[in-house]
Amino acid sequence: MDYYQFAIACPPETTDILIAFMAEQPFDTFEETEGGFTAYLPANADLQAVESDLADLQGQFGFSFEKKFLPGQNWNAVWESNFQPITVGDFCGVRADFHAPFGDAVRHELVINPKMAFGSGHHETTWMCLAALENLPVAGAKILDYGCGTGILAILASRLGAAGLEAVDIENESFVNTEENCRVNGVLNVVARCGTLSDVQGSDFDGILANINRNVILDSLPRLAQILRPGGWLLVSGILREDEAMVGGAAAAQGLSKEGLQARGNWLCIRFAKGNG
Repeated sequence: MDYYQFAIACPPETTDILIAFMAEQPFDTFEETEGGFTAYLPANADLQAVESDLADLQGQFGFSFEKKFLPGQNWNAVWESNFQPITVGDFCGVRADFHAPFGDAVRHELVINPKMAFGSGHHETTWMCLAALENLPVAGAKILDYGCGTGILAILASRLGAAGLEAVDIENESFVNTEENCRVNGVLNVVARCGTLSDVQGSDFDGILANINRNVILDSLPRLAQILRPGGWLLVSGILREDEAMVGGAAAAQGLSKEGLQARGNWLCIRFAKGNG
């Protein structure tokens, strides 16, 4: 696949905010750099609309960017040159299949080959979700991974004893990558789908993982609350610190109460619970 590479030059304090806004566009990969970050846009996206939105963002945040066309190439090789293993304490480690195993350094080892799908554990949002799973009631649970990316969260939940999992993502690359990573990790109880929340087949989930972005979460909260069983939990990530009150208020309106919060950088990961009433 061909891509446009956007090299964004911006102050460190605006990097996360800009990535959050741009993640709502068809950009499918972001890499932080010393002077900002690089964003990758599939060449079949509406370039004119994207550049118009970027011009609006420039008016708000005053960043600059350079655009370059990248013809189709071996994206795996490009990614391999940049990807390093990560750990979440001694709870879990994430590596690619070309990295050496962690051995006894972690309790759960995940082999994730993200290709162009989001979710290798490097970004704060995914890292916090991985960390949160250590203390969630996952064993025997029925779980939905909404916006699954590489399938990393569903795979870890399976390793923790989840009884059954459904994983959905609007991007076909993510759907394919989730299935591939499940096979690599020997995970057999994840049903992956390419689509939106309306394509989810299950209901009465014990837990829902939603590592997406603020706008998608806000739009999805009514349906997420509907398919979550009473007493179930919802973990949302991809929320900026300044959006905590907005998301918390929208969740409360759906009968979801805040039970926990993690912060890493400018990002939040929030756990909600659905009342039994």
